[in-house]
Amino acid sequence: MKKEKGLTLIELLIVILIIGILAAIAVPMYTSFLQRGRRADAKTALLQVRASQEMWRGENGGYSVSVAQLQNTMGAPPTTISPYYTWGYTVINANSFTAQATPTGSQVSDPGGSLFIDQFGNQWSVDIKGNRHDYPMDSACAWIK
Repeated sequence: MKKEKGLTLIELLIVILIIGILAAIAVPMYTSFLQRGRRADAKTALLQVRASQEMWRGENGGYSVSVAQLQNTMGAPPTTISPYYTWGYTVINANSFTAQATPTGSQVSDPGGSLFIDQFGNQWSVDIKGNRHDYPMDSACAWIK
């Protein structure tokens, strides 16, 4: 009698099940990795915005209310950081401002949410549920991740 070679249907189903389980674990981890990488671009842009504001304040005695001024004279980044973030800021008065990086596109589902920085360099994030997380005290802060 000859022994048959090949895979049985049960063996094939087990292999497909294992591949499915591995994919179910790997895909969310990969997505999270991509979101953290995109978030790094937003962090860098906000730090550049703060540096640009400080240079403007050093030359003009107060913070700029114009994004165009910062971009043209102080080297602030474009307001569209990437397809995944945009930034803007609010000048409260000549001595204070708050800059914000807001996720757009597929980054909107990032649990880290929006990133913020103020004139003192204080950093915080507001997650997609609306909860504020201060850096570095709160380990859930998107500035840490």
